[in-house]
Amino acid sequence: MITDLQKTLPMDYDAVLAKLPDALKTEGFGVLTEIDVRETLRAKLGVEFRRYKILGACNPTLAHQALQAELGVGVMLPCNLTVYEDGDRTVVTAIDPMQTIAAQHPGLLPIAQEVRARLGRVLARLG
Repeated sequence: MITDLQKTLPMDYDAVLAKLPDALKTEGFGVLTEIDVRETLRAKLGVEFRRYKILGACNPTLAHQALQAELGVGVMLPCNLTVYEDGDRTVVTAIDPMQTIAAQHPGLLPIAQEVRARLGRVLARLG
């Protein structure tokens, strides 16, 4: 999947994972969940996979606004970001709220636009 909310960095995977929480924090997000896909696939299927994590990030203020506008938007929360190895590079991709059902509701459109802008700035801060 190619999106403008994707950044390929000439950095080590662990270095990117270390920088990401601070980059998210500058835009009001915190990491609520972290799924280690590699470990999950190893444990559940006995297969090897590249290092790959899914982070669930939340900006409480924007989440609250979105839930007030449309209670059903909770299915889209938190905002997921993926971080994975690609050779000697690391790829970070953020969900694009403008491409989700959240952007279909008129009351959510300005919130989705704000989330998208903030996630774009998070990726820019990574390098």
